[in-house]
Amino acid sequence: MADRHVPEDLTWVRAVPEGEDGPGPWIEISFGPGELVRLRETSDPATVVTTTRTKWDAFTKGVMAGEFDHFAELGDEGPRE
Repeated sequence: MADRHVPEDLTWVRAVPEGEDGPGPWIEISFGPGELVRLRETSDPATVVTTTRTKWDAFTKGVMAGEFDHFAELGDEGPRE
């Protein structure tokens, strides 16, 4: 969900692939307050998506388990779904 009430004092952590330079665009993540996790793109920092810590933890476990690998497999037509 897009968050229209984003606190201004959040600490954002940028997820940059190892060895990459430049401005991105990259994803930035902020944890808390209220067990909320917020995500935004460096190219559009005003648009923020908010989820819960429980959902974020489930997503990251799924990524680590390879449940989303099919989205990263590129062919001639882009990511496969």
